[in-house]
Amino acid sequence: MAPVGGTAVQDHVALAEIELCGELIIAASAARERLSLESIDEVLRVAEERERATRAAG
Repeated sequence: MAPVGGTAVQDHVALAEIELCGELIIAASAARERLSLESIDEVLRVAEERERATRAAG
């Protein structure tokens, strides 16, 4: 339980990881079979992140 007074700290990286994990769980529960590595990458938006990193480096 967080102390009273608004001293809770938000870790944006942890929140993003929790959101992605939730999306992966939803995709896995909706799938009829095991998710392929490509499907997992799609859910986790791996290609988008790689493209963003490439643009930032270039």
